[in-house]
Amino acid sequence: MKEKKPDPKVTLFFDGLQRLDTGDRARLKRCAGQSLAEARNVLGLFFHLLPPDVPYFQQETYFLVATLYPLAEEGGQGNLGASLQQARQPNNQKGLDRRVNILLDSNESQLAFRLRQVIHFLKSSQVRIAWPLLLEDLLSWTHPSRPVQRRWAQTYYSEQPVR
Repeated sequence: MKEKKPDPKVTLFFDGLQRLDTGDRARLKRCAGQSLAEARNVLGLFFHLLPPDVPYFQQETYFLVATLYPLAEEGGQGNLGASLQQARQPNNQKGLDRRVNILLDSNESQLAFRLRQVIHFLKSSQVRIAWPLLLEDLLSWTHPSRPVQRRWAQTYYSEQPVR
């Protein structure tokens, strides 16, 4: 299977995020889970990071990821389902399974809140995240056939015994 080339806009966006200083990361972090309309004191920073050819309808998704990015380490392998599977332990599996199911069933209006909770959990579990892949997945979140949700579910549940 041919590996998908990363979107140049996504690469450019994360290059900018990686260069941010501690203060700018903290400003973004304070807006985690907020929409662009709710955000205060970060619009200039965000639009400085945003590649110029990102369509208007994708800007909220880029903003969501920019505000979540300072919450957890980058460098994960695979999609968010793989990160969640890595964090799954016998003492948290029941609650995490429930949390993953809720995330997978989230609509666009619920996604920011649920994703912020999951990112905090992954940080506390010391699990890294493949941020560029997460952004690319979130850009397709509302596709009618739900390919992102299916991939995350398949990755998360694939190695688990059936109960």
